Amino acid sequence: MTGIGIGEDVGARGARARALAVLRVRSRALAVAVLPAAVAVVLLAGGWTGHLVGPFWHAARWVVTPLAVLVLLAAGAVGLVVARARPAVSPTVAVPEETAPDLYRMVRDLADRLDVPAPSAIALTPDCDSWLEDRTHPSHGTPPAAERDEIAGARAAHRRTPAAPVLVIGSPFLWWMRVGELRAVLAPVVAGTGPSAHPDIAAARRFVRGLDAAVAVASAPGRRALTRPVGAGVGWTARLLLRACREHAAQMERGVAAAAAERAQAVDYGLRIVAQEQVGLAYAGWDRLLTRVALPAWRMGRWPSRLDAGVVAALTELSRRDRLAEGFASRLGERPACDLLDEPGVIDEATSLLAARLFHGGPAEPGPDWAPVDWEEYPEEVVDRKWRTDAARLHRVLDTLGPHDALGTHDARGPAAPRPAQGPTLSRVLDHLTLPTPTPETPVPGESAAPGGTAVTGEAAVAEGSAATGGTAVPEEPEGALRPEGTLHPESDPVPESDPFPEGDPFPEGDLFPEGDLFPEEAPVLRNERGAALAARLTTELAREEATASDGAAAGARPAVTPDTALWDDGGLPLFPLQPPRTARELLADHVTAMVCCAAMDTAGAAPGLDWLDGPSLLLGGERTKDLTPRVLSLVEDGDPAPLRAWLVASGIRPEKPVRLV
Repeated sequence: MTGIGIGEDVGARGARARALAVLRVRSRALAVAVLPAAVAVVLLAGGWTGHLVGPFWHAARWVVTPLAVLVLLAAGAVGLVVARARPAVSPTVAVPEETAPDLYRMVRDLADRLDVPAPSAIALTPDCDSWLEDRTHPSHGTPPAAERDEIAGARAAHRRTPAAPVLVIGSPFLWWMRVGELRAVLAPVVAGTGPSAHPDIAAARRFVRGLDAAVAVASAPGRRALTRPVGAGVGWTARLLLRACREHAAQMERGVAAAAAERAQAVDYGLRIVAQEQVGLAYAGWDRLLTRVALPAWRMGRWPSRLDAGVVAALTELSRRDRLAEGFASRLGERPACDLLDEPGVIDEATSLLAARLFHGGPAEPGPDWAPVDWEEYPEEVVDRKWRTDAARLHRVLDTLGPHDALGTHDARGPAAPRPAQGPTLSRVLDHLTLPTPTPETPVPGESAAPGGTAVTGEAAVAEGSAATGGTAVPEEPEGALRPEGTLHPESDPVPESDPFPEGDPFPEGDLFPEGDLFPEEAPVLRNERGAALAARLTTELAREEATASDGAAAGARPAVTPDTALWDDGGLPLFPLQPPRTARELLADHVTAMVCCAAMDTAGAAPGLDWLDGPSLLLGGERTKDLTPRVLSLVEDGDPAPLRAWLVASGIRPEKPVRLV
């Protein structure tokens, strides 16, 4: 026997042993449920035959018999809920065999090479993962008849085995991988149908899934007062049984996975090593596409209808930028796995709509406020609309702010100067966010006025306090302050003539994930008090708009329940939010960037664009701008408009000109 056979046998035997342990938990629970009934039967039989007579046995019969009836009723209720509860099923897009005969043929041939039952069906999921899923529960639909089930295996030895599970494939794999790579990646997954066909493992899995479904049913809100205690009792019992068999079930699944991996080593093992690199690359590209490209469109009420084709474009762009991915572009000449589908465009559209539903919580069906968008229309339909909508919101909020709303002091025009009416110009935003120049009469925030009208900075205050105590003066930075590198005190230093932000992308092209902490524990604090006030108003305004939109969507008609949508609960959408809510700082920076882009489009001939790795981008002279973000952050965080104004002048953008809003 080969080493592979030994490893496979050990894994399968371990999985079966753990499955028997799970079934023993079920048997013990059943024994505990029928024990009072067995005692009651013995007591009643002893009384009828005259062997157990007397006051003691008579009282025992009156106590045990009602207890046995109650325990049997409770056990029956728990068993009924476990048997009838619908197990959770992953949201997928079904792929019938008539729409993908080549894909089914490849999976069937792979199962024959592995000598395991073939999956009963194939489905796609908008994720970079693949697995087997049991959908034999009656609530999931009637399985196909045995005499017509070609993919389930034609050998008579498998006719009496349980129906094979469904093979769920990540849709990005079909579009990015080649046919051989997909077959190599699916080999360990398909090999899992062998252990799944074992009666003990199948029974143990059904029992665990039933308990999990019973817990979900018992925890469902909205129950009546009479049925609430029953649901609580069922939930407590199901959780107790789940805790008892949790470790055995986990070890059983590990044994099944080990046996499947050992069996799959005999098929395309060398190619699988290369294909695993493509799995990681596809995951990174898919995540980047969803967060940078799809999410802005979803927020605008549009959903890209070719996400899977977009991940190919994103990864191709990455291979062009990154020298580490140069070898991956040569694969594109081979046959892609999506050619195994008869109509890949239809499947791509269905998975794209499902992705929008899962990751953003969009409607289940297209509508006037939830329309598909092609990649060719993305710059005009999404990028341009997004920037102009954000710019319009920014100016609406500015209209609600008074001239001294942020600092509580008069600006440089003097205490009696009226605030002139301004249109939707970039200059209005720059003037509002620019901190006033420090003077003896009006110190900047963070400074205190000394006697005689002299502004005392934080350094001077520290020095005076240190001199009073005889210590050494150590200037302290305010907590959360963000300053450009090499600039310790911008309020006292003169503005440099040279551009503090040289040309170039702070994150070089090809870096899929730039170095640094992508998710800081605490968001930076805005030193610009005017920016903080404006960001707070923007947050409130955006929350009000989202609440209005969600109320309108909830008031609409609920879509009809189809066989696919009936398999999973959509009450908690989005199931997998892509990003946490934007902070006030990020929200203000996005709106100021949108205003800058609108001014560039209306006064400098710029155009909206789509970058496959970074999402919406501004094209100046046909080239993507790479150095706008740090200049906007300098204005938003520090109230320093000099870097942004220098960039506007160099780009030929006129901030005093009104822009077109939505």
